[in-house]
Amino acid sequence: MSVFDSMRINGSGLTLERLKLDTISTNVANVNTTRTAEGGPYRKKEVTFEENLMSKKNGLGGMEKSFGVKPTGIEESDEILLAYDPLSPDADEDGYVQQSNVNMADEMVEMMNTLRTYEANTTALNASKSILKKALEISAN
Repeated sequence: MSVFDSMRINGSGLTLERLKLDTISTNVANVNTTRTAEGGPYRKKEVTFEENLMSKKNGLGGMEKSFGVKPTGIEESDEILLAYDPLSPDADEDGYVQQSNVNMADEMVEMMNTLRTYEANTTALNASKSILKKALEISAN
């Protein structure tokens, strides 16, 4: 394992959490959007991700090694909420309006969780930098 692998892993985590925060902020900003350019209400978006595996060759053959996480896409929810509002210009003939399926409470919980994970990755990255710095100081003496 390279001394920089831990930094790469934490960096990938920071990148993923940043993308999650951007997606959450977009969801919050569109919580009351009933009409989008694509048509219909805004639908909640979520980041999908997976472990970032890379093949490495060693003396015994190939092996897979984890290099953190990588985003695989942003998925849009299929759920649509209906509210009765016959005076709305977006109401159908029965008086129902399709509304965004973003739940503010869920988004706030997700945001706090994402921020905590971001902070944990930052702490781990700083610890790796400190260990590397100490190793350089020891080797210089």
